[in-house]
Amino acid sequence: MKHWGIMNYKILNLSITMHFGNTENTVYPTLLWDERNIILVDCGFIGSLSIIEDELRKHGLSAEQITGLVLTHHDHDHMGAAAALKRINPNVTIYASAIEEPYISAKEKPLRLRQAEEMQEMLPPEQQDFGKAFCEMLRRVEPVEVDSFLWDEDHMDWCGGCRIIATPGHTPGHISLFMEKDSIIITGDAIALEDGKPVIANPQFTLDMKKAKESMEKLLSMQAKAYYCYHGGIYLPKNNL
Repeated sequence: MKHWGIMNYKILNLSITMHFGNTENTVYPTLLWDERNIILVDCGFIGSLSIIEDELRKHGLSAEQITGLVLTHHDHDHMGAAAALKRINPNVTIYASAIEEPYISAKEKPLRLRQAEEMQEMLPPEQQDFGKAFCEMLRRVEPVEVDSFLWDEDHMDWCGGCRIIATPGHTPGHISLFMEKDSIIITGDAIALEDGKPVIANPQFTLDMKKAKESMEKLLSMQAKAYYCYHGGIYLPKNNL
């Protein structure tokens, strides 16, 4: 979705693809670009900063121009490049919910790492090596300080107006963003897109399935024109086509 005229803003879907062993994983951060702000929503994996820079260059931008980074939650594939971005752009403002902040800043052990370590003990022998490698990857995620908290129903002036929506379940402090003027919801991991259908993102890692289902239903009940899913890409409900 682009608006580059009277309102002078763009909402851009970026793409980050990385390989892990024999598997390929693609995620879709969102860029909110207006006359005063360049906000990146989530930033990919450990080591993905160079890919983000490549994506930005396609639009004539650099990582040093980013004014804000919104972290929807503390998973490694959403905050993996945050510390690297902060090093090359110390002025970037890091936004997240207050509930996620202790895990993003490593004041507390990340919930995802706790979960992985607990699961490791129950894995069959043939999956032990994978489980150990996953835990080690989570331990390598660099923490970053959160500069500004985002609360449920907060209104930001990004790209014609952005409302923060608390969407707990995948993690306790997960947030999504509703771009009011364009009726776009940036879902984070509150919704994923699989085979063209909205689903719970990574249910095997969802910390509270009941709340996750409630959050997905809440977002879908808003009947947005488009849902920008971090996993799967853009979902356009049929009733809005």
